[in-house]
Amino acid sequence: MKKIIKKGSIVIILVITICYLLNELSQSRTFQFFGGLVNSVETNEKVVALTFDDGPGINTHEILDILREHDVKGTFYLTGFEIEKSFDYGVKIVQEGHEIGNHSYSHQRMIFKSLSFIKDEINKTDELIRQIGYEGEITFRPPFGRRLVLLPYYLSKQDTNTIYMNIEPDSYPEIAVDSDKIVNHVVENIKPGSIILLHVMYESRRESLNSVEGIITSLKEEGYTFVTISELLEYGNQE
Repeated sequence: MKKIIKKGSIVIILVITICYLLNELSQSRTFQFFGGLVNSVETNEKVVALTFDDGPGINTHEILDILREHDVKGTFYLTGFEIEKSFDYGVKIVQEGHEIGNHSYSHQRMIFKSLSFIKDEINKTDELIRQIGYEGEITFRPPFGRRLVLLPYYLSKQDTNTIYMNIEPDSYPEIAVDSDKIVNHVVENIKPGSIILLHVMYESRRESLNSVEGIITSLKEEGYTFVTISELLEYGNQE
């Protein structure tokens, strides 16, 4: 009986350990099994990319007004189902000259999913991105930043980079509740080639939206220029 209990305990510990390791691997900033993983680029130029996940949503006009006022182009990682719900907002983002990326169709964690599910999520959203008028390169950012084997494998076969980030103030609850704290976090952690992630499309993320103007003005004062993800990748290729 003691041997059975001991073996059972070992199995439980192994399962817990494996689950922990898979969880950590699925959100690694430095490693994935296939394809290109980009969380920033190595460059001496003071350029950064401002990116927005989710949407289009009810705050689309507000974020576009802010970016237009400060002559900044951002990269919007949109979900397919939200493009369908707010198609005209998607068109407006494209018309304003911003870059569009794919953030999946349904915003589900794309781990332990079939290859056909992954392919459908990406292809449906790519099609919708084309329908709103975007003609540039479409990069991909996984929902919740999660990926293991099949998603990177599929993206690598499509020559599509996995775009991550190195500055994500929204992920820290104690920072996300205050726009000034968000601005300070970005300014304190910025470096040439950084990719900044913000969520601005929902009222629940009002503080994130309120931080955008402060981030732009603060970084411009430090001599930074804002570029899209595609433009940022070109700086990395020059090194």
